[in-house]
Amino acid sequence: MAGHSHSANIAVRKGAQDKARGKLFTKLAKEIAIAAKLGGPDPDMNPRLRLAIQKARSRSVPKDTIERAIKRGAGLTDGESYEELLMEGYGPAGVAILCEVLTDNRNRAASEIRHAFSKGGGNLGTSGCVGYLFQRKGIIFVESKDEDAVMTVALEAGAEDISEEDDGFEVVTTTEDFEAVSKAFAESGLPVTTSEIMWVPDSRVDVSSEDAQKLLRLIERLNDCDDVQNVHHNANISDEDVRAFAES
Repeated sequence: MAGHSHSANIAVRKGAQDKARGKLFTKLAKEIAIAAKLGGPDPDMNPRLRLAIQKARSRSVPKDTIERAIKRGAGLTDGESYEELLMEGYGPAGVAILCEVLTDNRNRAASEIRHAFSKGGGNLGTSGCVGYLFQRKGIIFVESKDEDAVMTVALEAGAEDISEEDDGFEVVTTTEDFEAVSKAFAESGLPVTTSEIMWVPDSRVDVSSEDAQKLLRLIERLNDCDDVQNVHHNANISDEDVRAFAES
């Protein structure tokens, strides 16, 4: 029985991993499609598409999936037509939450996201209710301890801010300078872990460990919604709280 149980657990875990992988691929393909729709199918002429393709490749999305998404977004094949939305709301302890959404059915997306907020102890709000608390920024994480090298590249390329993290440095740029700074780091040879444009809060609010666990559960529910691409919030959550959630 022990062996059978162990095998079953492995199968369950693998099934969950495959499902999560498939959901991630779908979200990345949607982002490629919308980028191609808005800026055209040529990544050399479309910075957003170039970034979306780069992100998809870093997550091992198959080449043919990427190519189909570009064609679909450019209207070269039949398929869904996505629209880009921001849905805003409040989480536990009044934390501001901003969801980036790509959907082919606005009503379905709103219903699913409202349900996720409700189940997770939050509330879906009206447009603009928390968006003013965030700004669009380029975020580049460089996994290096060489502060001088990171700072030299960042400042010469036009970065806005640099902060030291546990495993390296977080470099912040405006959306206009993001591509130039990303290119400078790519050419520098310094190891870049992540590079993307996201919504960043102007300030963060402290929450208790209990509320942090509730918030992380809500974020997990929102990320499970097929139409949600990214979830942003303005809470301070400690590494200890994140580890506790991961182990729960």
